[in-house]
Amino acid sequence: MRFRRQLAEPEESIELNLIPLIDIIMFLLIFFISTTSFIEEPGVQVEKPRAASARQTDKNSIIFAVTSDGKVAYGGKEIGLGGVRPTVKRLCAREKLPVVIQADKDSNSGLVINVIDEAKLGGAKDVNLATDKS
Repeated sequence: MRFRRQLAEPEESIELNLIPLIDIIMFLLIFFISTTSFIEEPGVQVEKPRAASARQTDKNSIIFAVTSDGKVAYGGKEIGLGGVRPTVKRLCAREKLPVVIQADKDSNSGLVINVIDEAKLGGAKDVNLATDKS
């Protein structure tokens, strides 16, 4: 005796609801975008000196670059020494941010001191010099 399986149409059609899946994907996308921190690197190439006590700094910091030929840059654009204080004042208007100076190892120390001074006068929370870990 052979039994035959009878395939019948289900009473209700099967439908896949994608709305909860889209909601979860949007939630994950918003979560990853809001928790990702972007570090703004100056577009100027500097060769930082090495230091044994080098450590990681805050993600939210103002980064200036001082090149070996005496140029001061912020965000890849040359701003000069006179642009340091207004830039720090503008960026520290809401909250005090630390300043990181990436000075080339062959740069003029007097210029680096002037940049540190201008950053402090602009209202920076802390002023640090960037180095590579040796």
